[in-house]
Formats: sequence, structure tokens, C-alpha cells
Amino acid sequence: MFLSLKIALKSLADFKSRAVLAMLGVFLGALSLTGVGHISRAMTAKAEMEAAKLGPNLFMVLAGKHRFGRTGKTPGRAPLTLDDAKALINHVSGVVEGSPFIASAAELRFGPNSMKRRILAVWPNCARIRAVDLDSGRFFTRAEEDALAKVCVVGPKLARELFDGPPRQALGKTLHVDRVGLTVVGVAAPKGAAGLGGNQDDQVFVPLSTFRRRIMHTPWITGVFLRPADGVDLGRFKRDVSKILRLRHGLPPDIGDDFIAVAAKERMKVRKKSLDMVRSLGLLSAVVSFAIGGLSILSIMVLMVRLRRLEIGVRRAMGAGRREIVRQFLFEAGLMSAVGGAAGVLCALAALPAVYSAFDFPPAYSLDLLLPPLVGSAVLGVAAGAYPAWKAAKVEILDVLRSA
Repeated sequence: MFLSLKIALKSLADFKSRAVLAMLGVFLGALSLTGVGHISRAMTAKAEMEAAKLGPNLFMVLAGKHRFGRTGKTPGRAPLTLDDAKALINHVSGVVEGSPFIASAAELRFGPNSMKRRILAVWPNCARIRAVDLDSGRFFTRAEEDALAKVCVVGPKLARELFDGPPRQALGKTLHVDRVGLTVVGVAAPKGAAGLGGNQDDQVFVPLSTFRRRIMHTPWITGVFLRPADGVDLGRFKRDVSKILRLRHGLPPDIGDDFIAVAAKERMKVRKKSLDMVRSLGLLSAVVSFAIGGLSILSIMVLMVRLRRLEIGVRRAMGAGRREIVRQFLFEAGLMSAVGGAAGVLCALAALPAVYSAFDFPPAYSLDLLLPPLVGSAVLGVAAGAYPAWKAAKVEILDVLRSA
């Protein structure tokens, strides 16, 4: 083995440029396969985390395109009403619980600090539906919802920036939305961004009745959060939602829905399809790169056989068998391919932390994503070197001596 390695290194040193070019294709293939595999797995993990942040088994019904104004006017499609939300919660089969909501942006003030942030007006049970955990304090109650209480729960990022201190210091303080002062009764635990809800650490939860009667003065709502029971057929669930709302809105069969119904799980499936496409394109690019690398190794090994006929003849004359010649050239081809593949894998692993950090992906490293490019590179080299090795083994001693 040591002699084979010594001969291989000497041979590759004599053809440095060609060897590097041959290994480049394998390098790019291993780099692509390793990088795309890890990144797509990290993207899938992030999508699953975001779906979990939205709440267990969340289903959302959103009004059609419209815009809230200070007067409550809603140009465009027919919006949703509180009665629509109650009809869905009470009459759709399989609903465990639900909460109407209004999502809006408003100017928040505390002392000299002022910032525009997202307000989510909901019923108290939204804390369960959306899996809102509290870092300190409490969520507002049903009694406060019924009494139009001027209370709120803030996200930790908003609490830190608006109140200039640790999030817990926000408890008991009053932030102002327009001319309405809301007392902070709770600070949510850090949760981060979610696919359908923006950054949940940078928003304010207020009682729905308080927002509708004291702040916005509107009869309309943005949508409804629904939590279907475990095991419910989401397709049938969605049809039931559509049937009730279409009936309430008086939509004829030839008119499309004036609302949007979407399950977090369905959105996750769409994202997974997109990720599968990215993964497939990455695999295709890796296959093309490996193919180019294999052809390059094949061509350089054929050239080596032609230029090393004298070396082959001398080794045969000194007692080397055909099998030893085959092993030597297969070893050289496999060595080139394995070095290129290992370099590609190492470069991908070196670049992954920067990619994860730049796009806020959860780190994902797995041995099952490293073995295919490493093993594939070695196998590719041996396959590419099979024909040149066979040609080398067919070299006859007398032919070499005649041409010397």
C-alpha cells in the first residue's frame, strides 16, 4: 500500500494541473451535495419550529382584502364580523376552541419613547390556541374582556425597547395607543418569528372588546383562530368553514370565496414542497458536477496510461502481475476522487456556520449527509479508473520494448 501511494503521489505530481482540474468536478459535486443537504434540513427544521410557534394544530380564517381605518370603513371585499367568528366556533364540527382577532399596526408610546408595532386583539383563550407562554405576569381574563379593561400583554423585545430595561420591568406600567392607556399585566416568553405571525416577541396582545370599542371603533375583525381536535380531517374541516361563511355572506356558486382559510400544517406542506424542489435542484447540480469530475478523471487516467507505458512494462518485467497494475491505477483514480470529495465536504462544513447564522437557521449536522458524498466520491474514482486500469493491464512487455 505504501509503495502504491508513493507511486500515485509521484504520478499526480507529474500531472498537477490535470489532476487538479479532474478533482475540481468531484470537489464541486461533494460541496453541493453536502451544502444543499444540510441547508435544506436546517430550513425544514426552521419551518417546523415556526409552525409549532403558531400554536398546536392551528387553523386560520382571514377576511378578504380590506383595510381598517379610523372610521371603520372597509373598502373592497366583504370583511368578517364577530358573528361570523362565533358561527364558525359554535357550528364547525371538530372545533375545540377559537378566538376572533384583529391584527393592526399602531403607534405605541411610553414617556419619550414612541414606536409603531403590531397589535393583536384577541379573546383570552388565544393564549392557549397560539401557545403563548408568559415570562412574567399573566394573560388578561374573560372578565377583563367583558369589561373592556384597559390591559395588555407585551412581547419581550417590545418591552425591552419601549420601557428601556429588562422585560419584567414593564409589568404595571402603562403604554399609550392613541389616547388610550393600557396597563401591562404580562410579558410573553421569547418565541421569535413565526411564518404567519411575524415576530411574536415584538407585538402587543389586547382584549378584543377593548380594541374594538376603545381604540379602533370598528365592527370588523381580521380573522379567526381555530383549534381543530386532534385527528380531524383538515380537508373536511376546511369545507365546513367555507360552507358556513359562504352561506352567511350570500355567495352564489359561481363567485369565489371572499375569505381565506388556511391550516398551519397545510402551509408547512407547501413549504416542504418548495424545499424538496431546492433539494432536487441541488442533487441535480451535484450529479452534473460528479459526472464532469468522473469524465475528467477518466481522461487523465487514459493519458497517464499512454505516457507511462515504459513504467508499466518495466514493472511487468520485474514480476508485477496484471492485477497489481490494475490495483495501482484504480488506487490512483480513487485517490484523486476521494481527495476532491473530502475537500468539498470540508469546505461545505466550514461554510455552513456562516450560512446558518446569516439566515437564522437552526444548526443541522448529520453523519448520514456526510457519508454519501465521501463514499460516492471514492466509488466514482474507482469507476472512472476501471477502463484505464484495464488498458494498463493489457500492455505487453514486448510491445513496450519494441517502442522504447
